[in-house]
Amino acid sequence: MTGVIILAAGSSSRLGTAKQNLVYQGQTLLQRAIETALVSVCQPVIVVLGANENVIRPTIEEMPVNIISNADWQEGMSSSIRLGIKEIQKTEPNIASVILMLCDQPFIDFSILNVLVKTQTNNGRDIAACAYNDTIGAPVLFDVVYFEDLLLLKGQEGAKKLLVKYSDKVVSIPFPLGSVDIDTIEDYEKIRASPKSSPKERT
Repeated sequence: MTGVIILAAGSSSRLGTAKQNLVYQGQTLLQRAIETALVSVCQPVIVVLGANENVIRPTIEEMPVNIISNADWQEGMSSSIRLGIKEIQKTEPNIASVILMLCDQPFIDFSILNVLVKTQTNNGRDIAACAYNDTIGAPVLFDVVYFEDLLLLKGQEGAKKLLVKYSDKVVSIPFPLGSVDIDTIEDYEKIRASPKSSPKERT
């Protein structure tokens, strides 16, 4: 069983408002991420909130996911990863792997998550990551054997540190649109104006 941890505790400081609640194609970015995870082959789905939780939680509390609160979100992404791993181990003691996912990559769809699972299973590698812009990154799948490493992350460290440390254990899948994320208002306006934002893309 592969679970999904959606990391959504950041303060969106460069944006000036909670990016989790930005609306794209009729849903907030976080709602889209959750729906993507829910229709994939993965379960359970855990959402880690932190900054701006009071305005974000009401938008997702009716969705069938496990929402947890990260009181230490100011430490950085590592605190959300640690909390998510601990929660998924408690929720599913027999969990085999987990996908770490962000909510600000608007072009992730369920097929990307499914391919990560299939590729990791078929390839015999322990880690499966997405490739874009001459690098690899989220969403990324880690076998349970790396949970202890994830629990040791500190401060602003993200899972990228482990992709470098265990590069010989990583298999990647192409996801060119993974390079598109939303950090600023300009980023948001750009995706809203892109062809993928048109109603035709949603039919």
